[in-house]
Amino acid sequence: MCVFRSLIPGSHFNCITLNIMREDTLDSQVELGLEASQLPRHIAIIMDGNGRWAKRQGQPRIFGHAEGAKTVREVVTRCARLGIEALTLYSFSVENWKRPKEEVDFLMELYGQYLVAERGEIMENNVQLVHVGRREGLPDSVLDEMDTTIELSAGNTGLKLCLALNYGSRREILDAVRGIAADVRDGKIGIEDIDEDLFSDSLYTAGLPNPDLLVRTANEWRISNFLLWQISYSEIYITETYWPDFDVKHLDDAIRAFASRERRFGDIAPPPTPPAPVTPQVS
Repeated sequence: MCVFRSLIPGSHFNCITLNIMREDTLDSQVELGLEASQLPRHIAIIMDGNGRWAKRQGQPRIFGHAEGAKTVREVVTRCARLGIEALTLYSFSVENWKRPKEEVDFLMELYGQYLVAERGEIMENNVQLVHVGRREGLPDSVLDEMDTTIELSAGNTGLKLCLALNYGSRREILDAVRGIAADVRDGKIGIEDIDEDLFSDSLYTAGLPNPDLLVRTANEWRISNFLLWQISYSEIYITETYWPDFDVKHLDDAIRAFASRERRFGDIAPPPTPPAPVTPQVS
């Protein structure tokens, strides 16, 4: 199955569509040496290094974005086939509007073409497309194609592919606070009703599990205003690899690293299990 093709003209996105096990579903024990219960439910990725990768190739930055789209295809396909519940890709931040107009225009055109070209694959593969971010500021052409793809894939039950497009976590938190404040003002809820669950349900990511694993490429050690509330207890995996060179092997390494970590969520490690008593043998 080809769950993606690329963010360039004639490209493809991903999904999976039937409530049955596909014959190409991967066994995590065979592929990774891990039980399904050891896999992260939700992987979030900061896809970094497209521009620097292109510069190393003597190419313009937009060439790196086009090549990075091929990595998106591989990663989404792998996650879908492994049965990962959700994958969130940091595609375009609210700060990215500061980039050169030529680059921004290219990216917006790329997103629109991508959303059209990938619909068939999305429906065939049962992936549900989700937008995470602000709609304001995005071109109408992108919004129209995104809304169409989201509506078409709404009933799909496989991987939730979340595009963090025009996203910024601080703005997300402010939007949630404003929404909650308005509900209090209008008498829909009381101050005493505000808790972590209500706040989580007021974020763009409402209904999604919090990311278990956060991956960042290109050896950058920053969060970059990404899912600040949601990644409170995420395991963080940093790789030196630029995003266009990040392949299935790198993803598998990140998942194995996640599975090897002891997640305590603020608790202490449980005491080791004492060895079973040895019964003396009578000769």
